[in-house]
Amino acid sequence: MSDPDIVVLRQKIHGLSAEAYAEELRERLPERTVALAQTPEEERDLLSRTQVATGFTIPEDVLETTDDLDLFACVFAGTGHLPIEAFEANDIAVTNGSGVHGPNISEQVIGSILYFTRRFHIAERQQRESHWQSYPTFELQGSTVSIIGLGAIGRAIAERLEPFGVETIGIRYTPEKGGPTDEVVGFDDEQGVHDAFARSDYVVVACPLTETTRNFIDANAFKSMQPDAVLINIGRGPVVDTDALLATLRNNGIRGAALDVTDPEPLPSDHDLWNFDNVLITPHNSGHTPKYWERMADIIAENVHKLDEGDEDFRNRVA
Repeated sequence: MSDPDIVVLRQKIHGLSAEAYAEELRERLPERTVALAQTPEEERDLLSRTQVATGFTIPEDVLETTDDLDLFACVFAGTGHLPIEAFEANDIAVTNGSGVHGPNISEQVIGSILYFTRRFHIAERQQRESHWQSYPTFELQGSTVSIIGLGAIGRAIAERLEPFGVETIGIRYTPEKGGPTDEVVGFDDEQGVHDAFARSDYVVVACPLTETTRNFIDANAFKSMQPDAVLINIGRGPVVDTDALLATLRNNGIRGAALDVTDPEPLPSDHDLWNFDNVLITPHNSGHTPKYWERMADIIAENVHKLDEGDEDFRNRVA
């Protein structure tokens, strides 16, 4: 049996099969042998004989047997679950799936904003009650939107907001890098951050969870927001202090919230957040897209060609 060029590890994501992922890779790299592992034993064997592997993770003990492995392409944007030090110790480059979610998650954000702008939650309630009554709405044009995190997803959100005629404020670790928003402030600029919250009609959480961002949206942040502000979280649940959010909603401190992620997650069926008419909850669903494997395969195909050329400046390299 010849050695494979690329190994797809066992996984399913968003209902998409690993076989579909392998087929996307074969289509882009027809001259390469793409193998799909079916069992733990087969996975271990294939990893010991390949140059490139892709999947969720590789256990540390298995890494010790991957003498030929040069590149591991993680299919997640987040890599906090990976044993990065072990990859580095074994001289294996690691890339992630940054950018794969840009279109679909930014569309979720736009939909959530329009949901509250046109107050579709009121329409839903009245329809359930067969109640015909006009109600006031808002316009998105002329609004101000703060985007917390200007990575691939945050940038995609800003770009899709531009045609709506809104002002955008980006909040990021390195404000000196600028971004696609009208203004940029740093996480450590407390005055700038709270000024952004005070001016925003919509506050979008699109950042990863770190020590800096944990509970970044706390009681103090909610105090700075206007009563007609809407919070949208497609980042990570613990970026928002859930107790502070509940207290704010109970006191009509903000207009509403759209939560694709929560803390805790999954959200228990008896949790108080389910009881608010002005809270839209989706089950960590914004990442779903039928084009997931297509976009991942594009990244890997590009990096395989770089590997051939001896170029280690891989797209999305994290280690």
